[in-house]
Amino acid sequence: MTKVIGVRFRTAGKIYFFSPGKFEVKRGDQVIVETARGVEFGNVVMGPKEVKDEEITQPLKTVIRLATEDDRRVEEKNRKKEKEAFQICLEKIHKHGLEMKLIDAEYTFDNNKVLFYFTADGRIDFRELVKDLAAVFRTRIELRQIGVRDETKIRGGIGICGRELCCHTYLSEFAPVSIKMAKEQNLSLNPTKISGVCGRLMCCLTNEEETYEELNNNLPSAGEAVTTPEGLKGEVQSLSVLRQLVRVIVTLDNDEKEIREYPAADLKFKPRRRKKDVKLSKQEMKELAALEKGEGASKLDDKIILSRENGFDEFTDKRL
Repeated sequence: MTKVIGVRFRTAGKIYFFSPGKFEVKRGDQVIVETARGVEFGNVVMGPKEVKDEEITQPLKTVIRLATEDDRRVEEKNRKKEKEAFQICLEKIHKHGLEMKLIDAEYTFDNNKVLFYFTADGRIDFRELVKDLAAVFRTRIELRQIGVRDETKIRGGIGICGRELCCHTYLSEFAPVSIKMAKEQNLSLNPTKISGVCGRLMCCLTNEEETYEELNNNLPSAGEAVTTPEGLKGEVQSLSVLRQLVRVIVTLDNDEKEIREYPAADLKFKPRRRKKDVKLSKQEMKELAALEKGEGASKLDDKIILSRENGFDEFTDKRL
């Protein structure tokens, strides 16, 4: 077991483990630590705790120091410089006529590197752009291509529920989301109803997925034959998943049909079968497939995409 603290570097960003070392660190403190990107200013979101060695990515770095007032002033100054860097990069992109959308600019705490996040439809040859930026900022430059989900996470916004976007407020990582989840929860498969601001399936579909799976396992399917507590044969008309109630069309002794409602636990039926696929047109299937399109892991925490270190003309292009 190893004693660690959890540090986050951006709102709703990934949490990284560090050793508190000789410092008394508590949740809410701000610390200076060394990362793969350089020296960083981070917020402690998880106080000291013991974790298993296999859960830690080695080598485990130690906190350099607790943030001082001078450190906080430097961090605030960096935030202002990022706005200037963003405008400069926009001008350079326009100058080179590149088809890319700049999303954000970020300085490392020690000003050893400036990162620019952007989106584009395909691969962009921005070597000349990186040279121009390196000449202006006289430091290492990283251009990082991100997906639409990462873009939305950075920019934020309001969801159709009227609340701030989950990814911008508390989701540190994107969970896999599929059309199957929407079907399981009996949601409309209209792309405009189940897609988020980013144009992909809403992340909140995962919030109640386990509950719906468990509840649906206790229910018959619509149209399925069941036997009521009175011994009558019937066919399921509709279901109330959360209330666990089933409306059944039963056939009476005089061959008349009647709709009755029963608790699912009182009915006899075969174990739930896999729900039949909903019939959709080719165009609808294409639209739904686009919503389900995966972009892999978040690129906000990945390594260098394209960088140029001041004084060198060697470029690296690492696609993740």
